[in-house]
Amino acid sequence: MNKLTRRRFLVASGVTAAGALAAGATQVDWSQLMTAAAQTPLDPNAGVLVVVTLYGGNDGLNTVIPAGDSAYQNARPELAYKPEEVLDLGEGLGLNPGLKGLKGLWDNKELAIVRGVGYPKPDHSHFRSMAIWQTASPETSVPTGWLGRWLDASGSDPLRAVSVEPVLPPLLAGAQTAAASLPVGGLALPPGKLGQSFEGLGGAQPGEGFWQAKAAHSVADLHNAVRVLGGASHQDQQGKAKKGELSAQLDVVAGLIEAGVPTRAYSVSLGGFDTHADERDTQQRLLTELDGALAPFVQRLGRTDRGKQAVVMVYSEFGRRVTANASQGTDHGTAGPLFVLGNGVRGGFHGAEPSLADLDAGDLKQTVDFRDVYATMLENVLGTDPGKVLPGHNGRVANLLA
Repeated sequence: MNKLTRRRFLVASGVTAAGALAAGATQVDWSQLMTAAAQTPLDPNAGVLVVVTLYGGNDGLNTVIPAGDSAYQNARPELAYKPEEVLDLGEGLGLNPGLKGLKGLWDNKELAIVRGVGYPKPDHSHFRSMAIWQTASPETSVPTGWLGRWLDASGSDPLRAVSVEPVLPPLLAGAQTAAASLPVGGLALPPGKLGQSFEGLGGAQPGEGFWQAKAAHSVADLHNAVRVLGGASHQDQQGKAKKGELSAQLDVVAGLIEAGVPTRAYSVSLGGFDTHADERDTQQRLLTELDGALAPFVQRLGRTDRGKQAVVMVYSEFGRRVTANASQGTDHGTAGPLFVLGNGVRGGFHGAEPSLADLDAGDLKQTVDFRDVYATMLENVLGTDPGKVLPGHNGRVANLLA
C-alpha cells in the first residue's frame, strides 16, 4: 500500500486522530529516543510487542498450504502448490516455499501459527476490514485504535509505542494520545578516514570544560545512533543491494529494543498483497521478502535479554477466496492464518484449520476471533487488563505464549 493509499485509509478508517498523525505531528528523532533510553530505560523483563501488518489481503491458503487436499488443488489448479513444493509442517499443511527462514523458526518452536483468524460478519472491503482489525471493533466504527486505547490506559506516554513506517497507522491512535512515529530514513556520516577522525571527536578528554564535554558527547551519541538505527544506505556488507523496506524497519526496531528505549509496542508493515492477477510469483516474492526480514529479526532478538521479551505478531486484513479467478489470482476473502513469533511463543498450530468442504458463500469460515489474539497479547506481553482495551470481549488463545 503506497503513501497516498495509506493516507486514504487513514481517513476512511474513521479513526479521528489519524489525520493529524499522518502529517507527522508526533514524529520523534533518534536523540529523543536515545535520551529516553538513558533516562528511563526499558525494563529487561518487560514484554515488547512488534506488530507487522501485511497490507492488501495476503492469501492464507498459499501461505500455510493444504497441498495434499484435493479440494484445494481443484479450486485453484494453476495457483496451487504441489505437496513436494511446500515446507512440511505436519497435519497436512506446509509453508510457502518462500518462507524457509520461518520454517527454521517453526522447527525451533519459535513460530506459532494461529489458523482461521477473522472476525464476525466479514467485509471484503480493504478499508473497512483493515479498520476493523486496527480498531478491534467489528460491529461499530470507533474513533480509536486498539493499541491507542492501550496507550490511553497505560499512562499516555507516546514513546510507549512507536511506528517505524511512512505514516502512523490508526491502530496507534488513542483518544488522549497517540504513538510516536519514526520513519526509516537513516543517518549518513562521513566514511573512511574523515569518518574515523569525526568519531574520535566524541571521545572524552581529561580536563575539558562542561560545554566541550557536552559537544563531544553529542558526537558520540550521533555515531551510536547510526549503529543503533542503521545508516542511510541500508546496504549489505558487500554493498550489493539495498535491504527491503521491512528489513530496514525491523533493523531499527531491533536496535531500539537493544538500546533500551522504553517502547513497549512497535508497528511495521509490508504492502502489495492485493493479488487479483498473476498471484503466485508476486506473493512468493513478497513472502520471501517477509521471510528475509522476519527470520533474522527473531534470531537477533534471541541474542539479548531485552530481545527475548519481544513477541512478533503478523496479520493481514483478510485472506483470499478459495477459488482462483480468471486472471490467475484470487479475490478478497475472509479468514486466514496469523503468525506469532519469538522466544516466548509456544510454537505449533493453534486454532482449527478451516474446512475447504464447508464454506460460507465460497469463503473460509472463521475459527478464531482476532480479538482473542489481541487480548492474549495485551495480557501476556503488555501486562494490561484486556477489558480496558476490548470491552466486553473475554476470549483468549490458550497456550499461545509461554
